Amino acid sequence: MVNNPINNKFSQEDEQPNLKIVSNEAKKTVYQTQNLDLWYGDTHALKGIQLDINENEVTAIIGPSGCGKSTYLKTLNRMVELVPSVRTTGEILYRERNILDKEYAVEELRTKVGMVFQKPNPFPKSIYDNIAYGPRIHGIKNRRILDEIVEKSLRGAAIWDEVKDRLHENAYGLSGGQQQRICIARCLAIEPDVILMDEPTSALDPISTLKVEELVQELKKNYSIIIVTHNMQQAARISDKTAFFLNGEVIEYAATDKIFSNPSDKRTEDYVSGRFG
Repeated sequence: MVNNPINNKFSQEDEQPNLKIVSNEAKKTVYQTQNLDLWYGDTHALKGIQLDINENEVTAIIGPSGCGKSTYLKTLNRMVELVPSVRTTGEILYRERNILDKEYAVEELRTKVGMVFQKPNPFPKSIYDNIAYGPRIHGIKNRRILDEIVEKSLRGAAIWDEVKDRLHENAYGLSGGQQQRICIARCLAIEPDVILMDEPTSALDPISTLKVEELVQELKKNYSIIIVTHNMQQAARISDKTAFFLNGEVIEYAATDKIFSNPSDKRTEDYVSGRFG
């Protein structure tokens, strides 16, 4: 996470519009994808992807099933490499380093880029041990420090008050929405820079979905969030920018308001208006 240096530049007497304009200009890029192509065997799944993603924003990726959304998301932490037949060309720069360079250790990348999956996947352990798992893997054994990390992470995921008296109960005893927020807390425990979310609310009820959406809005103050969603209303509600994928290509990428109210490409207009997909 990078502190915004402009926060200390202005006194209280400065007008708010000026603050906002300067803040937007100071936005930094966390990911730069350049001419990315990806194949599953002979299948050309991603084609010439060009995409810059800013820090401390929510970036939504939308598009019909099979268009490459999740594939692209999984290239950002190199999970896609778990598929044996995958090969890529091009570059993905994370903080100006090419993560596709084989000298870039995948373990290092995944301590900085956390992931939350479509279905809640807590470990078959206590709530406490779910959150403490990552820090322990990274060598933290001190119980006081682990206690602090667990509480801070659960508070960050807006679930501390619901589970603080149940920390040593199995996480499987929680509701689906609570389990997903435990998974988000587990992600926060390793203090990532970026959080990837692959359809994180598709298995949740409307109330749990709302809680996760509210949480995403709060988390973007400290993290850069990239979310794949089939729910266009969700993308419109929570994202700052939206990328529309179709047949492995980025058709349009712009501010979310523009994508949904005044898209530049007719294919985008047809998709967001429900004419296909």
